[in-house]
Amino acid sequence: MGRSRKGRDISGWLVVDKPAGITSNAVVNKVRWAFGARKAGHAGTLDPAATGVLAVALGEATKTVPYITDALKAYRFTVRFGIATNTDDAEGEVIATSDLRPTDDEIRKALTGFVGDIAQVPPQFSAVKIDGERAYALARAGEEVEIAPRPLYVESLEMVERPDADHAVLEMICGKGGYVRSVARDLGQILGCQGHVTELRRVWSGPFEAEDGISIEQIEALAKTPALDEHLRPLEDGLAELPELRTTAEGAARLRNGNPGIVLTSEAEYGDEAWASYDGQAVAVGIYKAGELHPHRVFCA
Repeated sequence: MGRSRKGRDISGWLVVDKPAGITSNAVVNKVRWAFGARKAGHAGTLDPAATGVLAVALGEATKTVPYITDALKAYRFTVRFGIATNTDDAEGEVIATSDLRPTDDEIRKALTGFVGDIAQVPPQFSAVKIDGERAYALARAGEEVEIAPRPLYVESLEMVERPDADHAVLEMICGKGGYVRSVARDLGQILGCQGHVTELRRVWSGPFEAEDGISIEQIEALAKTPALDEHLRPLEDGLAELPELRTTAEGAARLRNGNPGIVLTSEAEYGDEAWASYDGQAVAVGIYKAGELHPHRVFCA
């Protein structure tokens, strides 16, 4: 029999404003330690050099991670023109240079090709799996692999600043699986001047915003105290993208046992994914059918 993980049965979301220089997994481990939590996970990796929203789920909230991962996200990033690197960011080795610099109008025109449903090739140094191996592991071993393009929805991509000829600050709103480094790389290639990312910040992710995030220093200072618990947001925040359906005490009991339960009100259409609540607390996520929710994720009371 496997050993169970020790820790507090605490559930909710902690919005962290991740600093540069630390991995997303290291942030999760720090949060788990600070709360003494049994279970924790994050909704969408940020590169170590990136900053901004890293939403960390604790306990039952980990069951809502897919809904934040799938939600739209906003990034603000700086592209450095004239230099391409093997990592597509400032951490890598220079592999190409150019003396060409695009005009503002040329940049804006090129950006239109990145909006909508596009196909994007992830960076060589990324967590994409190739024949069971992470691409970054193969790249570090000196192997250059062919990574297939992946579908990505980009709602918007705009230039918001042009500090000088070498740099442009862009803002992008996109769906799941977007690589900002690939945007910088591809933009530089389209403009014929090369490019890579020098700064990257995730401004918001679904319902979570960086300006509401807690810092690593605050987490460490408040660790193991009730004051840290006050920063925890309810697991229901992770379901903000889904319709909420209210249920009865009997319906909640049936849902928690994995059975369809009656819902009293509905903003959902037949076949939609939705979540049921009782007394304001999430009971289950499932498919709405003719006045009932058929659960596929159930939350412990």
